[in-house]
Amino acid sequence: MLLYESKIKSLPRLGKGKVRDIYAVGSDKMLIVTSDRLSAFDVVLPDPIPDKGRVLNQMANFWFGKLGHIVPNQLTGIDPESVVLEKEKPEVRGRAVVVKKLKPLPIEAVVRGYIIGSGWRRRSSRPRPRPRKDTTRTSPSPRSRS
Repeated sequence: MLLYESKIKSLPRLGKGKVRDIYAVGSDKMLIVTSDRLSAFDVVLPDPIPDKGRVLNQMANFWFGKLGHIVPNQLTGIDPESVVLEKEKPEVRGRAVVVKKLKPLPIEAVVRGYIIGSGWRRRSSRPRPRPRKDTTRTSPSPRSRS
């Protein structure tokens, strides 16, 4: 099922991001549905990528599970299908999580191996200890260390 935008009617919608739709589950939890929308440079493109939301959700859940003993996270363990109507279950299956409602920490990080284009121009316009050439690696790879 391709999902550009979720349409969960049984829960109040709290917001819509570039890729995720957020719904209230009671007063202390939220349902976050990861869509197949594609965002590039803060623009949502018109053509979604099939199952992108499922992949993003599974990757995030993998790392939350792997690091949960080191850093607590917002996951509740509640099955997303248990908080929506029967007819809405296909929209959340494999692409949603029920999370604790917490105070957000407004940090965004973009990790890339190479900087090109406008990112390179912005970076190179600031004083740096060692200027880099366009498309040079931003940090050495583990394999290049001896």
